[in-house]
Amino acid sequence: MKLLVTGGAGYIGSATAQLLLEAGHEVIVLDNLSMGHPEAVPDGADFVEADLLDAPAVGDVFRTHKPDGVLHFAASSLVHESMRDPAKYFRNNVGGAVNLLEAMREAGTRAIVFSSTAATYGVPATVPITEAMPTVPVNPYGESKLMIEKILRWFYEIHRIRWVALRYFNACGALDELGEDHDPETHVIPLVLLTALGKLETFTIFGDDYPTPDGTCVRDYIHIRDLARAHVVALDEKATGAYNLGTRTGNSVKEVLETAEKVVGRPIPHEIGPRRPGDPPSLVADHERITRELGWRPECSTLDEIIESAWAWHSAHPDGYGSG
Repeated sequence: MKLLVTGGAGYIGSATAQLLLEAGHEVIVLDNLSMGHPEAVPDGADFVEADLLDAPAVGDVFRTHKPDGVLHFAASSLVHESMRDPAKYFRNNVGGAVNLLEAMREAGTRAIVFSSTAATYGVPATVPITEAMPTVPVNPYGESKLMIEKILRWFYEIHRIRWVALRYFNACGALDELGEDHDPETHVIPLVLLTALGKLETFTIFGDDYPTPDGTCVRDYIHIRDLARAHVVALDEKATGAYNLGTRTGNSVKEVLETAEKVVGRPIPHEIGPRRPGDPPSLVADHERITRELGWRPECSTLDEIIESAWAWHSAHPDGYGSG
């Protein structure tokens, strides 16, 4: 297939583009490079620098390349920022998705795999989370992703654009030469490892008084390779609707820190800070539906495997993609 990957110069998008190429697909990467890195675009992919908020430019991409399907990663994705600037999240995420879907409709492209999030669930009553649980986001980031899922459903009902939304929370680890490099960096594992490298003075744990076993937030950490592979699997024509991606195993921030100290072989400076607004105590995904229907399951997502791969990448790229 010829596939358009929006946000394909970003962390998850670039890894997925790489696996798509390895599976024999033709890949076009669309990215505005506001957060992505041109160095992350895999060899063999065509690259178009464009912004989804520029509807004419998006339309040109479809007229020029005529993709068979879309994998949509491009989005603003910082929970705490969304609590300060909700307009940015609704404008970028929802507005960009509408422009993308309109371009798909006009071009006759009839399949999209959407990078969604477990933040659509808000604070779940129980964990692990199943797809049947209520979706009540507690931050504008999660709300924007849920709004896009609803828009996707209507575009299917009216225009027959088949959709899959993959809901996951903490993507992490590295895929060969593709790693995690954000500015600003807000994700737990790279922050711990950048502290270990001396790039940061101390690692801050945001809150240790949550109703969890050790008081710190619990998340479902999933290796970028497993995530990317799920997006390739989701291209299957029988897939539709929302699927959770996770390991069904939650790890706390303190457990991440302890595992990182074991991997790097030394203590990592850390401190306890206040809670961040919009952070649920625990998010762990049940992946039974996608396992049953599409045969996907995590293969390399133990915390040790994740942090070992991330540490190898950060050690080789101490300044991110700007290293060397």
